[in-house]
Amino acid sequence: MATMGVLDEIVDTVRYPLADPSGPEVRAAVSRARSELTDSGCTVLRGFVRPELAETLRVQGEQMAPHAHHEVEQVNAYNIPLDTALPQNHPGRIVLMRGNAFVPRDRIPTDALIHQLYVDGLFQAFVAQCFGLAELHEFADPLAGLCLNVVASGSSHPWHFDTNEFTVSMLTQPAEVGGIFEYCPNIRTPEDEHFDDVRAVLTGSGRRFVRRLELRPGDLQLFRGRFSLHRVSPVGGARQRHTAIFAYTDRPGIIGTVERTRQLFGRVLEDHVVAAADAVRGDRLLD
Repeated sequence: MATMGVLDEIVDTVRYPLADPSGPEVRAAVSRARSELTDSGCTVLRGFVRPELAETLRVQGEQMAPHAHHEVEQVNAYNIPLDTALPQNHPGRIVLMRGNAFVPRDRIPTDALIHQLYVDGLFQAFVAQCFGLAELHEFADPLAGLCLNVVASGSSHPWHFDTNEFTVSMLTQPAEVGGIFEYCPNIRTPEDEHFDDVRAVLTGSGRRFVRRLELRPGDLQLFRGRFSLHRVSPVGGARQRHTAIFAYTDRPGIIGTVERTRQLFGRVLEDHVVAAADAVRGDRLLD
């Protein structure tokens, strides 16, 4: 059995004894996660972080939040340029307002709970097991590897697809009103964009595709956002909604694009410019 160290102080090891990956508790958690990810593209490991640390998660998130890059902008669900030549009824022509903001990794203290989780090898191995991956690597991007998603009152994170096939996240502070995670399980596949279904959701006539998920601070959410359209509904009240985004890949050395990085963080680093020359796409889907 491996040594837990600091992770033992963060994770509810009674429910999730990560140091014993072949034990019955972990095997049961992994089996359920894989089944739900296959069925709906989403699973939630309730109470992953010790409940007595919920307030610490919240306070640390509030301390980071002022470092978020705020810029309300017009986008579409694919995060491609709005002037992209598309057919008249294409869902990519539907303009959405993105008002959420991101705190980049270089503004997140290394002693923060979310950072300690993100870099921990046992945590990474467990997440890899849940996704059925042989191994998992930290997103090499110096800004987007780990970030805090901040949604203030009057804003939302509109409908979109992720560029990465899988997403790991944790709510650290719920909104007072709204801020519900909504998603459309496997609404597209690597072979078929299902544009008509996506358009139905974006225009409000596709509620049959939408599931709503109530999250609590400290719950670990695993999600296949590449194929499931999703959003955070509009937030109301005085309290912001904060979510930690743990970005991992199944290949080492992956860095975000220059355009997307500037859009999310308001700046790019030399790493992004260098990586742009060697960018490789994993599928032919719109982003």
